[in-house]
Amino acid sequence: SDSFQTSVSSLHAQLVSTEDALLQQLAESVLKIDCATELRVHLANSLPLPSNANRPRIDLIVFVINLHSKYSLQKVEESLNHVDSSFFLGKVCFLVTGAGRESHCSVHQNTVMKLAHTYRSPLLFCDLQVESFRAAMAQRLVRVLQVCAGHVPGISALNLLSLLRSPENPPSKEL
Repeated sequence: SDSFQTSVSSLHAQLVSTEDALLQQLAESVLKIDCATELRVHLANSLPLPSNANRPRIDLIVFVINLHSKYSLQKVEESLNHVDSSFFLGKVCFLVTGAGRESHCSVHQNTVMKLAHTYRSPLLFCDLQVESFRAAMAQRLVRVLQVCAGHVPGISALNLLSLLRSPENPPSKEL
């Protein structure tokens, strides 16, 4: 039917970060990925987004944290308060950049690891300033986006969450 066609006609990712240049480069890398479905990438410095009745459905929110900027972490933490709890069922991930230059970090990796664990969301690391790494991460994000939008038969966003969980971050005993 027509309504089904329009609902799956495009995939929408929301990238959230204070790092404008890196966010723009990541978005451009994502849009270069060959995908059967139209990709749309929306950028924001923080949440909530301005009210807009025409806003498309968001399939995945990627919070980008630069370990060289406490402000970056602070804005992500503030933004998390504006995310509907249903998104934490596999439609949110954290992407950390700047880990390669540990001596320059103002945010410790354990801080973002705890944040990801608290929100039960995947934590990805990538030096977004290196084009080949950025391109590989873009490919991975598109695959995650396809799963989150229900475009990969047999894998749900919750399945993906368990697949992305790192061995040193085992599932919590509370689950």
